[in-house]
Amino acid sequence: MDVLSGRIPVLDLAPQQPGNRFPAKAVVGDVVPFEAVAFREGHDRIGVTLVLRAPSGARRRVPMEPLHDGLDRHRALAQVDEQGLWRWHVEAWADEWATWHHNAEIKIAAGIDVELMATMGSQLLARAAGAAKGPDALLLSRAAAAMADTAVPPLARWASVNDPDVLAAVDRHRPRSLVTASETLKLRVERTRAAVGAWYEFFPRSEGAVRLEDGGWRSGTFATAAERLPGVAEMGFDVLYLPPVHPIGEVNRKGPNNTLTPQPGDPGSPWAIGSKAGGHDTIHPDLGTIDDFREFVRRAADAGLEVAMDLALQAAPDHPWVTEHPEWFTTLPDGTIAFAENPPKKYQDIYPVNFDNDPQGILDEVLRIIDLWVGCGVQIFRVDNPHTKPLWFWERLIRDVNAKHPDVVFLAEAFTRPAMMQALGKVGFQQSYTYFAWRNTKAELEEYLREVTGPQAAWFKPAFWVNTPDILTEFLQFGGVPAFKLRAAIAATAVPTWGMYAGYELIEDVARPGAEEAIDNEKYEYRPRDWEQAARNGTTIAPYIARLNEIRREHPAIRQLWALDVHWSDDDAILVYSKHVEGRFTESGEDDTIIVVANVDPHSARETTVHLDLTKLGLRHGESFEAHDLITGQTWTWSDHSFVRLDAFVEPVHVIHVRRSGA
Repeated sequence: MDVLSGRIPVLDLAPQQPGNRFPAKAVVGDVVPFEAVAFREGHDRIGVTLVLRAPSGARRRVPMEPLHDGLDRHRALAQVDEQGLWRWHVEAWADEWATWHHNAEIKIAAGIDVELMATMGSQLLARAAGAAKGPDALLLSRAAAAMADTAVPPLARWASVNDPDVLAAVDRHRPRSLVTASETLKLRVERTRAAVGAWYEFFPRSEGAVRLEDGGWRSGTFATAAERLPGVAEMGFDVLYLPPVHPIGEVNRKGPNNTLTPQPGDPGSPWAIGSKAGGHDTIHPDLGTIDDFREFVRRAADAGLEVAMDLALQAAPDHPWVTEHPEWFTTLPDGTIAFAENPPKKYQDIYPVNFDNDPQGILDEVLRIIDLWVGCGVQIFRVDNPHTKPLWFWERLIRDVNAKHPDVVFLAEAFTRPAMMQALGKVGFQQSYTYFAWRNTKAELEEYLREVTGPQAAWFKPAFWVNTPDILTEFLQFGGVPAFKLRAAIAATAVPTWGMYAGYELIEDVARPGAEEAIDNEKYEYRPRDWEQAARNGTTIAPYIARLNEIRREHPAIRQLWALDVHWSDDDAILVYSKHVEGRFTESGEDDTIIVVANVDPHSARETTVHLDLTKLGLRHGESFEAHDLITGQTWTWSDHSFVRLDAFVEPVHVIHVRRSGA
């Protein structure tokens, strides 16, 4: 009779997406925790092996170790080093050697079934020798003969078989029987930047903008914006994200702070895309030409920055789509086209796209637009409000784009319900904005860090943004410099991708009344900043940001999403977590371990005891180590339980590099 469980059941494989309709996801360089539940009847031992097949066809077998949680779960860590679609399964098998060794250890010492145990051991060693070659075959054959030699006392024979060289040879050629293979799962591995990076956002039109004598403005251009590239690069960012750079609608244009009364020369919101000058395939004339844009992308690359472009699938009332494809919008009973709204918010300057009337036509148009910008050197797209578009559309679009351009990355700007956020990741989005901005207390952060680094990490790759043009939280409004520093430190160290919007380093913390966004919002007006003056006056935390990004580059543990563990402190405002990666997965060959201790109350100094599970750091309980603060340069000796004092007004966060004592 056919059965699904197999001779030795192998169940609950991870990582995988619920339902396994789409592959789990990782990026090149990820150390992936593969897990499976495997067990058999009775008390005989089993072995469990992970079998990986890379896109190139190369196979790798990795032993899986029991987690000793009493739940028969086994784990293997494996680093994926090739981009493309990996396939993997788990094999469970009867470990006759481990079963025999356990029984023989008890029986031979007790004088029970001694010769029977010796015979069984000799036979197993002979089988291992038959599977071996060269020195191992000779060593195992001699061990088999020694175990069968009745002229030698049993305890002496037992000692010989436990010679470290013999045990190591058995491990290399261990007899396997009743081999049972699980189902085969897929793991899509994408380029590293798909889930690892430090992002910086600025508006090109503000960089180099000049106020004129008549009170109006002359917009910045790609040429003037390029002068800001070295400053962004000096802070250690990898990705420069630009809000939409297309023509902006004239109809219903918004004025300063989202008013409905724009004055002549007000630039309007870049997200109100389209005018008589063109749409999503056009550069705003004030910024330059498409060739100017290509040159800006090239200069960014020279500075070590990859440009991310905004993909906002909506239209201003005077976008060419409105007249060329009126079926792409929703017409109301009174004959007008519906503008965007999220009651009570109204966006009169934007028409949302209706994907139901001509789905293939819209898909083809967006594919054409993406091809155009990919041809200009763009391979990252930050997608505006993807949760307001059908899920099928993103599944098709991302699949088709990545089939043609496998290095293209999509970031979902989806501050919405969890089900939709998760689904966007499942169908293809490489990374997503998160709720991080609104998780501020120790308890909130502990829960959220566990959530984003848990099972959902197989498909949902979080990006922690500290602020955006739309988000200036109360925590930042009233927390001052300590709040800005500690939020940046947590975002930069907790997950592989983090981001900030220009002005954060200047502690811009004044909110528009009644809104959770900055006053004089740059979405609706020019906002040039004097970066050099801020540096001279010391009114910037840019050096602090640069140090955080330097730490990220130097420590591979920070770039591993699955590597996080939350620890404990006695104070309800002291957050403690670690990131740890074993030396076999680092270029140096040494373990890399970071501990972050953060005072999440920006208005106080706190003293407490930090309690660490040292086994999560690759250390033994009770072992001491050097705790080197990568922010201040100070070093202490720590162990399981260590005293910490953090004054938010001095340094609110320790970023500790664990160094073994004497290293």
